[in-house]
Amino acid sequence: MNTQETQKKSFLSNLTVQILIAMIIGAFIGIYVHNNYSVESAKEFSGYIKMLATVFIRLVQMIISPLVFTTLVVGIAKLGDIKAVGRIGGKALGWFFTASFISLLIGMFWVNILQPGVGLNLSDIDASTASEVTEKTQNFSAQNFIEHIIPKSIVEAMATNEILQIVIFSIFFGLAAASIGDHAKPVVNALDKTSHIILKMVNYVMKFAPIGVFGAITGVFAIRNLEELLITYAKFFGSFLVGISSLWLVLLLVGYIFLKGHMTTLLKRILSPLIIAFGTTSSEAVFPKLTEELERFGVKDKIVSFMLPLGYSFNLDGSMMYMTFASIFIAQAYGVHLDLGTQMTMLLVLMLTSKGIAGVPRASLVVVAATCGMFNIPIEGIALILPIDHFCDMFRSATNVLGNALATSVVGKWEKE
Repeated sequence: MNTQETQKKSFLSNLTVQILIAMIIGAFIGIYVHNNYSVESAKEFSGYIKMLATVFIRLVQMIISPLVFTTLVVGIAKLGDIKAVGRIGGKALGWFFTASFISLLIGMFWVNILQPGVGLNLSDIDASTASEVTEKTQNFSAQNFIEHIIPKSIVEAMATNEILQIVIFSIFFGLAAASIGDHAKPVVNALDKTSHIILKMVNYVMKFAPIGVFGAITGVFAIRNLEELLITYAKFFGSFLVGISSLWLVLLLVGYIFLKGHMTTLLKRILSPLIIAFGTTSSEAVFPKLTEELERFGVKDKIVSFMLPLGYSFNLDGSMMYMTFASIFIAQAYGVHLDLGTQMTMLLVLMLTSKGIAGVPRASLVVVAATCGMFNIPIEGIALILPIDHFCDMFRSATNVLGNALATSVVGKWEKE
């Protein structure tokens, strides 16, 4: 086999290339089905083809709980003491809350400058489409929020993939193991070996990524008339893209300030996870792959295993930017005036209520609906953004992945790891 053929084969076997090809083919097939078949047939086709994406995401979800538990416990045990955990945890939370605040501010800034909701025609909006989200919002309270964070059973938390609850149990378990010292070594070593086995499973699962992305993209394009959607929502989607692009610029700039030339290497490493998150609209779907790529990038496993699970609960930059943007957009559409003080209060409310929503598709909509309810903005306004939300979700999921990769790498550098 000559060099050219070898390079071609290597190029086609690259996971990122395979996913991009799957996205393009999926878009073409979806558009073809949408244009040539009845609405009922297209919906039926979409339901079946989306099963490919469901299978892939479920395969990933299958390994998230054991991966978070084993890697986090081993990471904390390797850190050695409560002081080290407190130091790194303090840096992590400092970064997360700063990044969240900046993301929320960016969303607030652009929605006020561009005002995509002003003068919107609400006559064609079907409020019943938002019923699923508004029903979930009724259970959204401070009490439920606290109960959601603290696990009553680690088995239940693992069964439902509640990352934040698993993180809290793992921190306690890891600190207890570290305090016992040598007596805990057999358990820590066993969990260390288990985490390596699970990371090996990641390689097998990721081979399904192109198929999963193909199913997700085909299913969406088969039932959505993209041209009509973009014309109807041109101002909203265009304004959102301006906001998310400026957030990317801020994240990349911060990355180059802290990591300098290594930032380019990091972007090459996380390209595949970014595209998977974009295609499947789930940042959770790339959690295991991102863990692997950050370790390859050079961040120590104990830092990655501590930072990433925390990041998935507390550091959702793309979702944050969208939440203020969407909430104020709905207020604009209904002519509800929010002064600067009220908007800043909303921003702080979102800062707290949005924690721990990682991995739940459209969970940010529930938070937006709950926030609208608190500030007397019609909750059914969620129906305004539902038709275009999937496409916004693609961008915010990828942004969440970038934010967490950046946070983990920078804290790893601060710790000289």
